[in-house]
Amino acid sequence: MGIRQLAWRACYELLGARVRRTEWAFMNYGYASRVGAAPELEPADEPDRFCIQLYAHVLDGVDLTGADVLEVGSGRGGGASWMSRYLGPRSTTGVDFAASAVSLARRDRRGPQLTFVRGDAAALPFTGASFDVVVNVESSHCYGSMEAFVSEVRRVLRPGGHFVWADLRDEPDVATTREQLASSGLVPVRERDITAEVLHAMRLDDARKADMVREWIPRPFQRPLRGFAGLDGTRNPEGMAAGTIRYLSAALVRAT
Repeated sequence: MGIRQLAWRACYELLGARVRRTEWAFMNYGYASRVGAAPELEPADEPDRFCIQLYAHVLDGVDLTGADVLEVGSGRGGGASWMSRYLGPRSTTGVDFAASAVSLARRDRRGPQLTFVRGDAAALPFTGASFDVVVNVESSHCYGSMEAFVSEVRRVLRPGGHFVWADLRDEPDVATTREQLASSGLVPVRERDITAEVLHAMRLDDARKADMVREWIPRPFQRPLRGFAGLDGTRNPEGMAAGTIRYLSAALVRAT
C-alpha cells in the first residue's frame, strides 16, 4: 500500500471515528446544472440535494430497476441509501476501505436490501460477475492503482453491466485517467467534463458545508477540513475556476 493511500485511509478512519453525526451522509462536491429537471426528493433528503444530483448525473440513462448494484467508495452511505430507496434496485451493496465509515453506514443508513462491507477497491471481496452496475463517485483519486481498480470493476460486472464514474483530476492527469479507464476493457458509452456543474454546486452549497465544518469538526481540524470540503478559497474550487483541475464523469459497459 502506497503512502498516499495510507494517508487517505487514515483521514477517512479519523473522520468516521471523530465525527459520528447521523446527518453527515455524503462527502462529494455535488452537481448543479442550469438546465434540465432536478430529481424529486423527500424533505429529509433535501439538504443533500447537490450531492444526490451528482449520483443522478452519473446514473443518467442507466436503469437500476431490479439490478444488483455495487458502490465502491461508499463512505458514510448516503449515496447507496439514496439509490436503494429511490431507484428500485434488487440489492445495493456499499464497500469502503474505512472501517469506521462502514460502521457508521451500517448504523445510520436504511434502504431495501442495502448492505455495507469493508473492502479494498483493488481487491474487491466479491465473486466475478456479481453485479449489474458498479458506481464510483469522487473516490478513485484516493486509490493506489486506478488500473487495478478498473480491472476489478470489470471482473465483478456481469456481461452487459454498467460502470459509472465521476472524479476530479489535475488537468495534466486527465489523459492518463482516460487511458486507465480504457485499460479495463470496458466499452465507453459517454464521457463528460462536468467541472462547471460541480463548481456551481460547490458555490451554492458553500455556506451549508462551512456551517457543518464550524459546528461539527473539532477546532484543531477545521482548517484542513475546509480544504477537504472544497470550501471557498481552498485549492480545489480555485483550481476548477482556473482550469488547472477538471472534474470528469463517464459511463462504460462490459460487452462480454
